[in-house]
Amino acid sequence: MVLDKQDRIKHAHSLHMDRRYNCAQAVACTFADILNMDEKDIFRAAEAFGLGMGVMGTCGAVSGMAIVIGLLESDGNIDNPATKRNCYKLMSACHERFREKNSTVICRELKGIDTGKVIRSCNDCIGDAVEILCDILNQENN
Repeated sequence: MVLDKQDRIKHAHSLHMDRRYNCAQAVACTFADILNMDEKDIFRAAEAFGLGMGVMGTCGAVSGMAIVIGLLESDGNIDNPATKRNCYKLMSACHERFREKNSTVICRELKGIDTGKVIRSCNDCIGDAVEILCDILNQENN
C-alpha cells in the first residue's frame, strides 16, 4: 500500500476548509478508505478531539494520527491484545516527527494563545499530520 501524500493532504484540507471538519476529523477521515470504515463513524469518534481535545491540549491533527494508527494496527483482541507495542511505537514516531517539525504538539502553543505568536496554522498542522502518517505507514509496509 503506497499512500499518495499530496492527494491525501489536499483531501484533508478540503474536509477542514470546505466541510468544516475539525483537525482530528480531517486527518482521520482522510484515511477512511484504508481503514475500511464508514467516514461517518470515524467523524463521530474524532469529534471531541478537535480544539486540542476541547481544551487546547494535544493538537487535534496529532490525535487524528493516533486514531488512524489504533484503527489500522490494533488486532482488536480485547482479551489478550498483542498489538499495543507496535501501536505505541508508530504513534511515538508520528508524535516525535510532528514535534520536531513544529516544536510542540500542544494546540494552545501552536496557536500562540499565550504568546501571540502563531507557530503553525490548523491547515498546516493537518497537512503535516497527513504527510507524517503517510510516511510512517509507507515505511511500516515496506
